[in-house]
Amino acid sequence: MSDRWDQADLKARVDRVLRSFLDEEAGHLSAVDEALAPLAGQLRTAAGHGKRLRAAFCYWGWRAAGQPESDALVRAAASMELVHAAAIVHDDLIDDSRLRHGLPTAHVALEAVLARDGRPDAATAARSLAMLVGDHLMVLAGRLFTTSGLPAAYLARARDLWAALARELIAGECLEILHTGGPPDTDTSLKVVRYKTAKYTVEHPLLIGGLLAGAAPALRDTYRAYGLPLGEAFQLRDDLLGLFGEQERTGKAGLDDLRAHRPTALLAETWKAADASQREWLRRLLGRGDLDTTHLHDVRRLMRELKAPQRVEQMIADRVERATRALDAPGTPPHARRALRELAQQATDRIH
Repeated sequence: MSDRWDQADLKARVDRVLRSFLDEEAGHLSAVDEALAPLAGQLRTAAGHGKRLRAAFCYWGWRAAGQPESDALVRAAASMELVHAAAIVHDDLIDDSRLRHGLPTAHVALEAVLARDGRPDAATAARSLAMLVGDHLMVLAGRLFTTSGLPAAYLARARDLWAALARELIAGECLEILHTGGPPDTDTSLKVVRYKTAKYTVEHPLLIGGLLAGAAPALRDTYRAYGLPLGEAFQLRDDLLGLFGEQERTGKAGLDDLRAHRPTALLAETWKAADASQREWLRRLLGRGDLDTTHLHDVRRLMRELKAPQRVEQMIADRVERATRALDAPGTPPHARRALRELAQQATDRIH
């Protein structure tokens, strides 16, 4: 097996798979009725961005188990990116986010199309259409996975975990909805992080790749010990960037978490350290729809004063250390260990 690890090449291969697959699907939709063309376009847009980290983790779950290069595996790994695309369409819809990757989110883009056509209920109809786009992306993820070209016996090994991935992703999203607007609590926030993002970002793709490859139980244990803390670190970094990152780089609106009063660990750590007057100030601020950049700067200043970002940074560092230390377990090939350490750094040491 080659020690070569060319992430740019893998990303290009995944991009080609997704582009071809979604072009074909968009053609099928548009053939039903030309009115569906905007939805077909959103299928392409939703899956058109990203570093393809989830596909890379699936790929290395396969390669670390001793399997060779495989175009069929790359197709299966690309399905992880369609899971992500479905999740972000739904997430943006639930949170009423306006921007993603610097572009209008699916429901915002569809609203613009409907409003241009003079539809009086454009906003409501666009939200319904976006929900269906997200649903269809999840269905397409399963289709790409099962038609990847891998033997049916290989795919059967991952069937139960695929079901768990969908179940736990939905559970995490539901938990976030249920706890949005509630009392900030770090343990609650970390549970949301674990199920909404961490598992389907790192742990599940790795394990699916490993199961497809017939990985030994000990290696799958290593994947779990690496994947869950790294996935949590990934989302904790995302929460920090969401509030402290620059919109030009993150492609997201910095006030979204505050307006929605989402249960982030960053907010929970701020709340825990705040005194009574600071909590009252936050209570009056959170969930308001009229927040502006002055409010954002004020919240940032308070969080820095209470050292909440530093504590979240320490959570990230602790989890990355735990993840990379897990790779030292016997049975992880040296070239896979190097690649997974590199991916750990890319997933958590980023500016957008």
